Amino acid sequence: MPTRSQTLAKASTLRMMFEGQGAAVVEPPILQPAETLLDLYGEDIRARAYVTSDALRGEQMLRPDYTLPVVQMHMAHGADPARYTYAGEVFRRQESDPARANEFIQVGYEVFDRTDPAAADAEVFALIAEALRGLPVSAVTGDIGILMAAVAGLDTTRRRKDALMRHIWRPRRFRALLDRFAGKTPVPPARAALLAGHASSDAPLIGLRSETEIADRIAALHEDAEAAPLSAGQVELIQSLLDIREVMPYALSQLRDLAVDLPAIGGAVDRVAARATALAARGVDTDALMFEASFGRVSMEYYDGFVFGFRADRRPDLPAIASGGRYDALTRRLGQGGEIPAVGGVMRPGLMLELEAGQ
Repeated sequence: MPTRSQTLAKASTLRMMFEGQGAAVVEPPILQPAETLLDLYGEDIRARAYVTSDALRGEQMLRPDYTLPVVQMHMAHGADPARYTYAGEVFRRQESDPARANEFIQVGYEVFDRTDPAAADAEVFALIAEALRGLPVSAVTGDIGILMAAVAGLDTTRRRKDALMRHIWRPRRFRALLDRFAGKTPVPPARAALLAGHASSDAPLIGLRSETEIADRIAALHEDAEAAPLSAGQVELIQSLLDIREVMPYALSQLRDLAVDLPAIGGAVDRVAARATALAARGVDTDALMFEASFGRVSMEYYDGFVFGFRADRRPDLPAIASGGRYDALTRRLGQGGEIPAVGGVMRPGLMLELEAGQ
């Protein structure tokens, strides 16, 4: 295992590579306000982060990653365009795998540039691929935006689309909702009783919801019960999309075939094609580059477009050696009315050294 000093030296070298591309060095505080993270991800984030508090600042979290504070900093007073790099510790709680690190060094590169999103995607990916050259790793790419576009194009209610959108990053829950909306699973007994009007109306109010909020929720359940089920054809198209796992040229061919029957994804497929062209212009062998339509659905929920990762070929026990993606929607949420296309990626210098030693 590499020592901390070795890892920090490697991190410094990687950061200087990004500085050479014109990136400004940033170092957000290790303690981050918990409120923003909770607003974005809900209580789920508590299972992944260390939370503390004090009387003056309220709840704080040890930095779970760099992207969120970098976006906040940029949207407050950043230039347009801008590039940033950083190197330092991040902290992740590990509740099921004691072998995985709960504190590690991360090096990253973030690009805020509205000129040519496809070229920015290719820039980030190609620079990280170059830094990993010679290591036994394989790249995989995807695009969350295609699935989001497919959901937006479904022939169903706005509430159902919103529910599916919220659970794109939870594959099992997403599939369960898809099956329920298609009428493949029975209505839970408690919900059936509520819809039939058999639920008790004299129970005391417990919790934070008001009577009005409860009534609105019941009305929403009635609306959902009266909605027509999703067609089997649309469900099959979504599943066909999620099953795509091919090298880029074949994946694009399959995506274009699906777009004939699912025209809502046409724009997203065009963006994948433009990115492939930009990657090739950067020297990436796109004929051998894997594309998985489901890739990225269990990572941080701010990605809404291009996603990528580099996996160790002979070490399936290791997390991704590098990963990243596009997060345009995050800049809208944190920009107080402003927005800018943004993409970034991170590397784990400690894991890189471990792979080098293994060779």
